[in-house]
Amino acid sequence: MTITLTGGIIIAIGALGPGLGIGLIGAKAVEAIGRNPEASGKIMVNMLIAMAFAESIAIYCLIFAFMK
Repeated sequence: MTITLTGGIIIAIGALGPGLGIGLIGAKAVEAIGRNPEASGKIMVNMLIAMAFAESIAIYCLIFAFMK
């Protein structure tokens, strides 16, 4: 397997967005739970779904980087 510069660029840029997104999702969920602890069940479910979607983007970028 050869290592190419384009594969590295794809994974670097492709991991930056989901990494920032997951951090913001977690921060806002903790803030929301701090404001309204009774709603923590609904907030946690929505947070986990949003994090899974953001992580899937990073996995797609990893696959594209390996294809290059």
